Amino acid sequence: MKKLLLLTLGLFVFEISSAQLRSGPMLGYAEHREVAIWLQTQKQDAVQLEYRVKGTEKWKNAGTKLTKATDSYTALYLISNLEPGTTYEYRFIVMAKMHGKDKPYEFKTQALWQWRSEPPAFKIAMGSCAYVSESTYDRPGEPYGGDYLIFEKMADAQPDMMLWLGDNTYLREVDWSTRAGIMHRYSHTRQLPEMQRLLASCPNYAIWDDHDFGPNDANGSWVQKQHSLDAFKLFWANNGYGLPESAGITGAFRFNDVDFFLLDNRYHRTSEQLNDSCAREMLGEAQINWLINALKYSNASFKIVAVGSQVLNSEALYENYAQFPCERQRLLDRIAAEGIKNVVFATGDRHHSEISKIELQGIVMHDITASPLSSKAGNNRDNEHNRNRIAGSLVLQRNYTTLEVSGTRKARQLLLRNFDSNGLELFSYTIAQQP
Repeated sequence: MKKLLLLTLGLFVFEISSAQLRSGPMLGYAEHREVAIWLQTQKQDAVQLEYRVKGTEKWKNAGTKLTKATDSYTALYLISNLEPGTTYEYRFIVMAKMHGKDKPYEFKTQALWQWRSEPPAFKIAMGSCAYVSESTYDRPGEPYGGDYLIFEKMADAQPDMMLWLGDNTYLREVDWSTRAGIMHRYSHTRQLPEMQRLLASCPNYAIWDDHDFGPNDANGSWVQKQHSLDAFKLFWANNGYGLPESAGITGAFRFNDVDFFLLDNRYHRTSEQLNDSCAREMLGEAQINWLINALKYSNASFKIVAVGSQVLNSEALYENYAQFPCERQRLLDRIAAEGIKNVVFATGDRHHSEISKIELQGIVMHDITASPLSSKAGNNRDNEHNRNRIAGSLVLQRNYTTLEVSGTRKARQLLLRNFDSNGLELFSYTIAQQP
């Protein structure tokens, strides 16, 4: 009886300790000598993390962190003084439970290829509109979220990085007015089992759009936007948020030979219904000035500008940038006037995927819209006459996008592929680097 009791207690302790990890781990930004690792526990616990170069014996102690913010219980490790182009293993302990003991998790630092070799080939996965159903708080009727297997298929594609293009979670009516509600929704989405392997297998970077910012079509007048910003910072591990002159989630990073610019299309946004169309702003002057300067400075093969709303769709409808005609034209004219080549906008929001293309003063720009991941797809886009759409690129079902960057220096190319929820290819298109 005593042995049975001890065995039962042991199983009980194991079940409790196993449950201490709520979601993650997630890889955040990855640089040459530093990597961010995020995870979430069930309550305020001490999390100890160890790492080592793959193939070696000795583990290094990254230290112990207390999970922070009692309404989220998230922990963020910044592991520094790493070596470039190196694969590391890691494991961590929560409440005496070792995670990754038998099969450690892995991360890889960026390679130091500059002045040494051709830029490496790599693969980017991206998408937007990730709705995870919770029937108690969803609208009655057919579930809006589904086909969660898509996240497993994205992990199967073995991307080198993942770019989340907004609406990465969907705040409901019961969520958006309180910090507790916003934290619950972020936590609920992040716990999706099918999402865990994608989060752990490659660096994840993110922007937001209206649904992970506030109510549908929310703009900068949203009074709870500070709570939304707090949640975004707690649940994503970008390498910066906002500019000194412009609060929000704006950021930038380089991955191999591609520069990424993460724009905030919500924090300073005005209503697209203001009578004076030239008073409408989606990005704001400070963010545009920063972007133009950053693009001009960049010597990257491609400059990917991630923003929640479509930029190059010709039609002034829904929340497209065409609803902000003066600001959009000012941005595009400045890119062209500065002779900034190889700008590719990466956008979401629309519940369909497509590619748009324009040319101004000899400068070619593309807009790759990747949507939706697990939200319901739009079904009425055939009659939307986007004059800038690449023929055949419209996808009207749940899908994700990959961008494969390859080629020699100054002759790089982006191979774009769309895949359905089962990982079957739907469309492909190549963008050549403009010399």
